Amino acid sequence: MTPPSSAHERRDVVVLGSTGSVGTQALDVVRRNPDRFRVVGLTAGGSNPELFEAQVAEFAPEFSGLGEEASVEAAARPSDVVLNAITGAVGLRPTLAALDAGTTLALANKESLIMAGPVVLDRARPGQIVPVDSEHSALAQCLRGGRADEVRRLVLTASGGPFRGRSRDSLADVRPEEAMAHPTWDMGPVITINSATLVNKGLEVIEAHLLFGIPYDRIEVVVHPTSVVHSMVEFVDGSTLLQASPPTMLIPIALGLAWPDRVPDTAPPVDWSLAETWEFHPVDDDAFPAVALARSAGASGGTAPAVYNAANEVCVAAFRDGRLTFPGIVDQVADVLARHDVVSSQNLTVDDVLAADAWARAAAHDSIRRAT
Repeated sequence: MTPPSSAHERRDVVVLGSTGSVGTQALDVVRRNPDRFRVVGLTAGGSNPELFEAQVAEFAPEFSGLGEEASVEAAARPSDVVLNAITGAVGLRPTLAALDAGTTLALANKESLIMAGPVVLDRARPGQIVPVDSEHSALAQCLRGGRADEVRRLVLTASGGPFRGRSRDSLADVRPEEAMAHPTWDMGPVITINSATLVNKGLEVIEAHLLFGIPYDRIEVVVHPTSVVHSMVEFVDGSTLLQASPPTMLIPIALGLAWPDRVPDTAPPVDWSLAETWEFHPVDDDAFPAVALARSAGASGGTAPAVYNAANEVCVAAFRDGRLTFPGIVDQVADVLARHDVVSSQNLTVDDVLAADAWARAAAHDSIRRAT
């Protein structure tokens, strides 16, 4: 990834999804580092217009607006960094607009990469995409410690969510408010439920494969309840490098905005004067089949990851509305994937991806109707 011309050069930043969890934290990083960053663009989906108006008044960006078209326009405007913190498939067009503009893309909207991996990677210059997910930011940091041919495998950590250790049968009566009670992270509703089902970790496996070019059979997921170790890289000589900090998105956000530089005093470090035990456990694929299902979708390639993502978004909404059980989320995603005729990665187009996304949403609604 290309370093800036000066370690202290002020960067012009566009924040897409500014009223969400990542967006508000990004603006906090900017607020505390006015010598490093200047907001030149702000967009949001429109769910919190009062907050958005306050952000525009505070940061006085050159461009601001609500909705997908505003985000596409903002991403295409001149800037140093576009932070795509939009949730869901609606983030795809802004991702492509930022890449086409030649801007560094700090990517928190994993869905746009997952659903259209070959298209996105074909549009990106080497090093143009900087991951903002805490796990992939951790991997990017650890990968500085060795050459690509020295990497044996990537190890993604998962907290296990609020239902870690539960059997599949015991999850049948889980309520949405229980799934929203994440033990270590404060996130938006969709990603929180995705973390509870481990769909989010499945998406991150696909994302890691696309970002770093590591085969799926060399990407592992382990459950780490305290979320202090954010991910690890194992090298061919048996050594493992890990990135650790108390659970916070501030560090990967700040690093995404300043890459490859660090922003001093972004967040408190681990307190090594306190006794602490780090636990790691294997994923229970019977109770939480989402990771294995994502591997299968990723291996199929083409439009399969887009279908996995889109069907899940519909199923999460149905669960939140009381129309689907908690285990039913991944069950119905699997049903939709099984009925999908994959369009291969070769010559994949944006239209192919969007068509698959639309088909998957309709198919998911059909699967939910038949299941209830």
